[in-house]
Amino acid sequence: MKKKKSNVLAGLVLASSTMAMAAGAQAADPAVGQAHYESTCVACHGPKGISVAPIYPNLAGQKEQYLITVLKDYRDGTRTNPIMAPMAKGLSDTDIGNLAAYLSRIRD
Repeated sequence: MKKKKSNVLAGLVLASSTMAMAAGAQAADPAVGQAHYESTCVACHGPKGISVAPIYPNLAGQKEQYLITVLKDYRDGTRTNPIMAPMAKGLSDTDIGNLAAYLSRIRD
């Protein structure tokens, strides 16, 4: 019985540490995303994610997962656009997560 308790405890510890690592890896920083956005994206998508021209989409308030998917698709070439593809090419998963965290939290 002692060995069975030990195995259960080890499993719980492993599951707990795995969940903590996954949560840490997924944590995005909206403040870092805002700084990145304001240094690059603002030129087309406008201050606070409201586009400066009708050909560019508003990004403010978009769903976080949608933004992550679209930016990764542009970066990886799954989705093509002559303007966005080169802009997204150099973004890491962390960059994308930070941008999505910032933009998804913007409200009027």
